Amino acid sequence: MPARLVVFLDYQNVYSLARECFHPPLAPAQAGQIDPLRLGELIATKSAERELARVRVYRGRPDSRRDPRGYGANLRQCTRWERDPRVQVIWRTLRYPRNWPQEREEEKGIDVALAIDFVTMAVRGEYDVGVIMSTDTDLKPALEAVAAMGGNPYPRAEVAAWSTQAQHSRRLSIPGRRLWCHWLDEQDYRSVADPTDYTRP
Repeated sequence: MPARLVVFLDYQNVYSLARECFHPPLAPAQAGQIDPLRLGELIATKSAERELARVRVYRGRPDSRRDPRGYGANLRQCTRWERDPRVQVIWRTLRYPRNWPQEREEEKGIDVALAIDFVTMAVRGEYDVGVIMSTDTDLKPALEAVAAMGGNPYPRAEVAAWSTQAQHSRRLSIPGRRLWCHWLDEQDYRSVADPTDYTRP
């Protein structure tokens, strides 16, 4: 029976690093966007005997009053993703500093939500293999917790990261443990890239 795979995406992190690895600095905003379902299916094919159960996308969402255009684009994008029941978006409203828009808005609590779900879903037996795609080191304790469960053979904690011809990009790791990483190169990225401009209704 195939192992149940759940992929946990820190979307802004995945997007930003895709832009850094595969696009020039002044590329349009949609450069770096990916289709979470296609990415999850790609990761599932990297190992035999695995079946994609879910893709969980963690991201911020603009405030509808402060940034109605950004809110609409975000909502259209997430709605498209969730057409497939295997994709679930977990979002929190962005935090706006007092001097916004001179200072950029930022995500708050996204890494905590991802970390909690990664651990609790493992404890509940909701996945056999959990893959985190992010370089946020705040997620290391969650990886360590699942890795320490010593599943036989599950649950198993793994990570995924972009890789260029010149070098691998950053990845999460656990000191003293061998944590499997699914390295995804430019061909992989192009196969899951989504060039849609969601600012257009």
